[in-house]
Amino acid sequence: MKLYLILLVSVISFIPVSGQQETFKDVPGLLQKISDATTDTARILLKCKLGEAYRANKPDTSLILANEALSESTTKKFKKGEIHALVLLCVMYREKGELPFALEQGLKALKIAEEEKYDNGQIYSLVRIANVYLAVRDAPKAITYLQKAERLLKSNYDNFWWSVTQYFLADGYEQLNKLDDAEKLVQMLEEKNGSESLWIVINNRLRGNIAAKRNELQLAIEYYRKSNDEAIAGTAFREAATASNAMASVFKKLDQPDSAIYYAKQGLKFGEMLKYRNRILAASNLLAELYAEKDPKEAVKYYQIASAAKDSLYGVQKVQQLQSATMEEQERQTELEAARIAYLNKMRQWGLLAGAGVFLIIAVILFRNNRQKQRTNKILETTLTNLKNTQSQLIQSEKMASLGELTAGIAHEIQNPLNFVNNFSEVSNEMIDEMKAELVNNKKEEAFAIADDIKQNLEKINHHGKRADAIVKGMLQHSRTSSGQKEPTDINALTDEYLRLAYHGLKAKDDSFNVTMKRNFGQSIGNINIIPQDIGRVILNLINNAFYAVDEKKKQNQNGYEPTVSVSTKRNNGKVEIKVSDNGNGIPQKVLDKIFQPFFTTKPTGQGTGLGLSLSYDIVKAHGGELKVETKEGEGSEFIVQLPEMQFQ
Repeated sequence: MKLYLILLVSVISFIPVSGQQETFKDVPGLLQKISDATTDTARILLKCKLGEAYRANKPDTSLILANEALSESTTKKFKKGEIHALVLLCVMYREKGELPFALEQGLKALKIAEEEKYDNGQIYSLVRIANVYLAVRDAPKAITYLQKAERLLKSNYDNFWWSVTQYFLADGYEQLNKLDDAEKLVQMLEEKNGSESLWIVINNRLRGNIAAKRNELQLAIEYYRKSNDEAIAGTAFREAATASNAMASVFKKLDQPDSAIYYAKQGLKFGEMLKYRNRILAASNLLAELYAEKDPKEAVKYYQIASAAKDSLYGVQKVQQLQSATMEEQERQTELEAARIAYLNKMRQWGLLAGAGVFLIIAVILFRNNRQKQRTNKILETTLTNLKNTQSQLIQSEKMASLGELTAGIAHEIQNPLNFVNNFSEVSNEMIDEMKAELVNNKKEEAFAIADDIKQNLEKINHHGKRADAIVKGMLQHSRTSSGQKEPTDINALTDEYLRLAYHGLKAKDDSFNVTMKRNFGQSIGNINIIPQDIGRVILNLINNAFYAVDEKKKQNQNGYEPTVSVSTKRNNGKVEIKVSDNGNGIPQKVLDKIFQPFFTTKPTGQGTGLGLSLSYDIVKAHGGELKVETKEGEGSEFIVQLPEMQFQ
């Protein structure tokens, strides 16, 4: 019964792909049904149900089953199976904090369900998509999808689905501060489902949110406590984490820090137990603020936890991916509307043609052709404008990705000297107390010895402070807004700088990443006349690609493999060359001709836009140079940037 409650309470995380709620206790029966199934399509749908049943206890198993079901459905061209598998993937990736990928799966499911005219599949997909937008606090978009689901439910009524849709609408109204509208829906749900444990948990939590926004803090505590107690009693720890964090926030407003810390720690414990990063972020943020004055060391610890969770959930790349998925859906909806209008226009035109005579038909056809040509030209102009706008947005996304890589590297570079400054400051502070004690005891020699040590520490603090200052000045020099004007630039220093930034940026995201870096810079090059920010972006992109290639090969666990990236510069036949080499898997010959094309990428979904090499190619061409590649499949690749001799000053 407790396992049933866990899955039922998790309706916010997953709405089942069938009318029946599958639970962990159903696993043996489902396994037997899969074994007994006589058709592939039946096995696919049963795998989706089995994935749902495993979701609360073995989420990784759920992901495996969902991906298997999707692969088999695609092979068999079984559209209903694809929809169910994609909805399950949408839920699982949303729970893991992979919001862009969750949204992508939900939108794919919706598109297939619309094409197949599968109303229930559309409802599942619309609610799932809305839930992703609620997670990023975009209530207007969420409400738009929920209202579409509500309209479909009028002709495909299901009491559970209708109640869930109303609850999410209430959640959206609460986010928009439409508290009266939210309260009306909660009251209706309490009258309809008030005795069920699921609704006791989520209705009280939503009432607590409404009361807190109205500044009725004691009333909010009462509602949150009811939600929390009911969730813990039913081992629904995900909902308990949410209620605990909400209570901690209200106790903080009431200036009751001990109670706030207690419930925030409880929320963090449940969040870490379930690996729900949004709960971890909320709890650790609260704890960092609560400990800021009380215990700075504890505050730093919780701030680091919050920072890691925030980067994972809402980092630059995640935001870009989410924006990209949203933009694709908007374009799809625009295309559907255009197709609908075109169809209606065609029907009207045929109606006119049917009632006209031969001469009138000829006249109408001529007139219609002329009008159609004008409309076509107008549509082509509009489409061209939209494509240019889309291209600009995607180029900006690629620039933001580069900025994210640079920011991570800069942060890592500065962190080292700051750690020294902080550590020596703390030690010196403690030594001052020791020196005072020695002076009180009239032990002057020991006091002088301590004073000497403090002086050495201060010298080290000064040294590392100047080091941090130098790093910041250097970064500011590199981050100056490009004027588009070329300037004399030390290409060796520029290349070395971006090599270190790329390495530290990746190291900051993945502490297990290691690579051997080899430098071979030609000493006779001197300064060359370039736009340093643009060429720096090219170098950063090529090095990041090389790091990605060797890291992917390392994951294959080949014996004796040592990831190596080499960077070199030299003058060659009146040109300056920058080479970036790696010993990764190389580039397959069948795609080699496509790698500089816009939007082409060999990376998995969500890990690349396909614009990096295309932009790099254009930048080098704009400098009058060439970007070439030499590769051998299975052994590695070498990218060569060549700039003409006229670049030299």
